Amino acid sequence: MDETRRQYSFMDEARQYVAGEAARLGRPLTYHVTTFGCQMNARDSEKLSGILEMIGYLPGEEEEADLVLINTCTVRENANQRVYGRLGQLGGQKKRRPGMVIGICGCMMQEADEVERIRKTYRFVDLVFGTHNIFQLAELLVRRFRQREMVVDVWDGAKEIVEDLPAVRKYPFKSGVNIMFGCNNFCSYCIVPYVRGRERSREPGDILREAERLAQDGVVEIMLLGQNVNSYGKTLGTPMSFAALLREMEKVEGIRRIRFMTSHPKDLSQELIQVMASSHKICRHLHLPLQSGSTRILQAMNRRYTKEGYLALVERIREAMPDISLTTDIIVGFPGETEEDFEETLDVVRRVRYDSAFTFLYSKRTGTPAAAMDCQVDPGVAHRRFDRLLREVQDIAAQEARRYEGQTMEVLAEEVNRQQAGMLTGRLSNNFTVHFPADPSLIGKLVQVRLEKCCGFYYVGELA
Repeated sequence: MDETRRQYSFMDEARQYVAGEAARLGRPLTYHVTTFGCQMNARDSEKLSGILEMIGYLPGEEEEADLVLINTCTVRENANQRVYGRLGQLGGQKKRRPGMVIGICGCMMQEADEVERIRKTYRFVDLVFGTHNIFQLAELLVRRFRQREMVVDVWDGAKEIVEDLPAVRKYPFKSGVNIMFGCNNFCSYCIVPYVRGRERSREPGDILREAERLAQDGVVEIMLLGQNVNSYGKTLGTPMSFAALLREMEKVEGIRRIRFMTSHPKDLSQELIQVMASSHKICRHLHLPLQSGSTRILQAMNRRYTKEGYLALVERIREAMPDISLTTDIIVGFPGETEEDFEETLDVVRRVRYDSAFTFLYSKRTGTPAAAMDCQVDPGVAHRRFDRLLREVQDIAAQEARRYEGQTMEVLAEEVNRQQAGMLTGRLSNNFTVHFPADPSLIGKLVQVRLEKCCGFYYVGELA
């Protein structure tokens, strides 16, 4: 709480500077945040936007913004290249408008080599900070306003969790809530534990108070966020399971839907399955990353489960919740993957019958054990396998989606349909998208919709 008060004092100081600049220019100052990466990054960007609006900036387009902030992802090296491409464009803009402020933050900035590259090659950047001190944005801006030179402040690890700060939500009726940070899994292909740090769980009371505030502010759907939510609570002084946290979350009045991600199969307990099965609020959707169907490859990935264990887990989940929608992540072409290993992956896909899958070609990530492994798969072979997997996943998903056709189900109306006038777009509990004719006044409401037609990966419906 002391750090929260300290940050609000920096917001007050920054607000004075922004107001002075706005008066000098005769117009409000604007900002733009560009986000790369996962839901955790998206939530971080909401906090960054909240701080910027608290100190007087208004949202605007990147081309004309007085302050541009890039929140980076570094899961794949091509993500870094995209960031540098964006910085090159911003450098040209800053030559035309020397007063603009450019900041770069997030996971990529936890890599010392990348920070050094920014220092040497992109000297027009004003702010550089990482994942652990997102909450310090106002303080860092004050330092930049005072000293008029690049401010670099990247922490090796988190010193404390500071969450009670402003945020700008994309949707007023739904919100992400961080329940933990970091990761202890060290999958051999993944850089996340190195840039996000070790697992740290928030206190359950803090999480529940945040949920209660969101409910009072009109939020009806919450997404609980963590790199591996199933291991929530292990670092608390008084350990608490994720399933127990969900039980408490269900008691928050006003919250109608609860989602969460991401789940690691090795930590998904029978207690969690039972809590989900008995709940009227927890959504009937579970994202359960497979990565590979080969036990040999899973071992090389350091996933700590087997093909047989994964299939047994799916069987227990489906036995408790026959209507559950299962989605997954799959990597094709991991080092050493043979045709037999790939066929094992196809076998799991055919047996589980996912509603959708995020499929990825293995991308060598410098700094991870997998990058140094022998037997890197020929790119042509990997691409052909990827195409086969994608066809299999899409064919099965299209077949599975039809099972809801003709049913009437509850939909959260989220936004005006961008392609067709008079239509809204919403989402089912199972995460399927539905388009239906309705008045925009229903946005943010839970409504009953008859699913008239399945169009592969979405439905067209009518209000019931």
